[in-house]
Amino acid sequence: MSLQIERVAVDGEESERLMAELCREVDQLYNNDIPTPWYLAGMDKPGAAFVMARRDGEGVGCAAIRPLTNEIAETKRVFVRPRARRAGVALAMVHALEEIARNSGFTAMWIETGLRQPDAMRLYESLGYTQIAAFGDYKDDPLSVCYGKPLR
Repeated sequence: MSLQIERVAVDGEESERLMAELCREVDQLYNNDIPTPWYLAGMDKPGAAFVMARRDGEGVGCAAIRPLTNEIAETKRVFVRPRARRAGVALAMVHALEEIARNSGFTAMWIETGLRQPDAMRLYESLGYTQIAAFGDYKDDPLSVCYGKPLR
């Protein structure tokens, strides 16, 4: 089974389906009363990118970056369908996004995850991300954990 990471449109049908699955999972995990919208703002800005992981043609994961500043890209919507987890899919997508970010001139990447997502925290730490102060919409969220990594 071969894994391919490709840039795709964020508003494509398959992209929207994957992000909707992610939002349902996050809403369940955090007992959200109001459903998280799948829509991802800022994807029309220069440097933004959305990637999909495909295994044998099927979309099994997605991830995005969008600019926070001219130097910092924020990683968003890293999601792998449950049946494809623990096979390096998220790792491959984050590596692809780091390369896209470097090529777009970003010098750092930041990401937010939550305390109820220890697998995500382990992934980012294994990739050299370190905890940073909460930023943006996550600043006052006690369940948020934010990471950053310089791109070299």
